[in-house]
Amino acid sequence: MSVTAAQGFTAAGIAAGIKANGNPDLALVVNNGPRLAAAGVFTSNRVKAAPVHWSEQVLRGGTVSAVVLNSGGANACTGPKGFQDTHATAEKVAQALGGDFNAGEIAVASTGLIGVLLPMDKLLPGVETAAAALSADGGEDAAIAIKTTDTVHKTATVSRAGWTVGGMAKGAGMLAPGLATMLVVITTDADLDSATLDKALRAATRTTFDRVDSDGCMSTNDTVLLLASGASGQVPAYEDFAEAVRTVCDDLARQLIGDAEGASKDIRIEVIGAASEDDAVEVGRSIARNNLLKCAIHGEDPNWGRVLSAIGTTEAGFDPDRLNVAINGVWVCRNGSVGEDRDLVSMKDREVRITADLANGGESAVIWANDLTAEYVHENSAYSS
Repeated sequence: MSVTAAQGFTAAGIAAGIKANGNPDLALVVNNGPRLAAAGVFTSNRVKAAPVHWSEQVLRGGTVSAVVLNSGGANACTGPKGFQDTHATAEKVAQALGGDFNAGEIAVASTGLIGVLLPMDKLLPGVETAAAALSADGGEDAAIAIKTTDTVHKTATVSRAGWTVGGMAKGAGMLAPGLATMLVVITTDADLDSATLDKALRAATRTTFDRVDSDGCMSTNDTVLLLASGASGQVPAYEDFAEAVRTVCDDLARQLIGDAEGASKDIRIEVIGAASEDDAVEVGRSIARNNLLKCAIHGEDPNWGRVLSAIGTTEAGFDPDRLNVAINGVWVCRNGSVGEDRDLVSMKDREVRITADLANGGESAVIWANDLTAEYVHENSAYSS
């Protein structure tokens, strides 16, 4: 049930008419307490969508009572009117929910085409419809409503002794670190404060969402929120809670890569033997963004030379004559030169594993990427503005 797996949350997903095809396009997630703690991380793109600016302000207070999300329009690069529309959306949610809800505690997230104003004449009535449809079983409907080019909705849950973490995500294109391109809402019924949530969320995203790199394109709208209701009454140890949050984030991140636009291969890039974790991440990202390599992998060609060329563009510490590369367990490159017979490499499976050994230290990192296909080009050329 994703975001409603944890106690204290209700959700809904409806078709408000934002999308021309009539598919669900508006989701609402409500924290019914008793605690309303929250944390969030957002895109590092300097061009930020209006709902990102709004939600960053909301999160500074550490309290979020509800999140409203729409697909069908990013509300990015829409000027003052776009921010006014975000504010109006939060105000409408507060009005529709009634009681003690106020707009300053309502996060807003949007996804879709950049540079187009949202149809507020459809979105605002849709908020009322969604509020009326709120249910403890509404998590799946909410996950469906935030899809854009996603082919499947994405959810994950982890249950521990007396408490739960659950989440939903959308994302299939513009997937690149800082964060990856996504809207994610994670909920828990653990009784924890905002500072603890923030620490756990940042630790989790650093090694999950921030290590997903599908196409090297960073979005204007990335939003990952973690809400705690405290409804279970349980106060787990930080290490246990952080592990559960990371598990949910890792599950959702893998689902993002698995649904990447046009992809036929999931690529696990592990960089080992690095002098620092930063070096390992830089090398992994360079390999992930090498379009020649991504095309080779689509063609099931273990072209290790393209891995070495990608490594060589980085500032990481290494000796070119000591580099080693394995593809699906076969060390096709040894000491910067020819290794085992490349014909020994089988690339028939969906997952392709690349190991790059810098032979320069003891640090490592894993980056997830995917191949580059004609379907990716077609989908993004047909995504009309």
